[in-house]
Amino acid sequence: MAEKREYRMEELARLAGITVRTLRFYRERKLIPPPRREGRIAWYDDHHLARLRTITALLERGHTLNGIAELAEAFDHGRDVGDLLGVGGPTEEEPVHLTPEELADHYAGEATPENLAAAMELGYLGTDGEEIVHISRRLLDVSSALVHEGIPLAEVLRAAQQVRTHADALADLFTDLVLRHTSAQDLPRLRPLARSVVEAELSLALDRRMRKP
Repeated sequence: MAEKREYRMEELARLAGITVRTLRFYRERKLIPPPRREGRIAWYDDHHLARLRTITALLERGHTLNGIAELAEAFDHGRDVGDLLGVGGPTEEEPVHLTPEELADHYAGEATPENLAAAMELGYLGTDGEEIVHISRRLLDVSSALVHEGIPLAEVLRAAQQVRTHADALADLFTDLVLRHTSAQDLPRLRPLARSVVEAELSLALDRRMRKP
């Protein structure tokens, strides 16, 4: 395991490519966590360095300091990745590790604390040190595509909550059907059939909806 590195203020500022004055300003604005104190000496570590580099990247992408502060606050109080993934993690979906600036880019400036809180409440997002984890690459790609089509992220997340409710009901229906006639051991093997039915029925439902005047 790599030894944990610590830096004094001047070294940290140099490594982050900022001035000591800027570092103090960021600390006063609570954009970075407080340092470890040893007497009158403040010690910073690699997490502080990663956060400073993230701030620089977000500023270069046009984000404001107020927006960055809100983003930092949301992630500092977010759900841990262990709570997000649970024991064993998802069986089919691929989790995605992101930096804060990558997440902000995915959502075109709509990664507000309110939207992040909603995504965390849904179980879409968790934190892993300085990184964010999204539970599903497919859901990340779809939600990002909808936002870039002009649909507000808040509305995408509200729709996702409704989809979650219907998906839970469908999962219960399929599970009950299988358990009435087979056993729990058959559920993993028959799982793809449930997904195929849902995809086909949704496709047909969209056809019907688009034919409506």
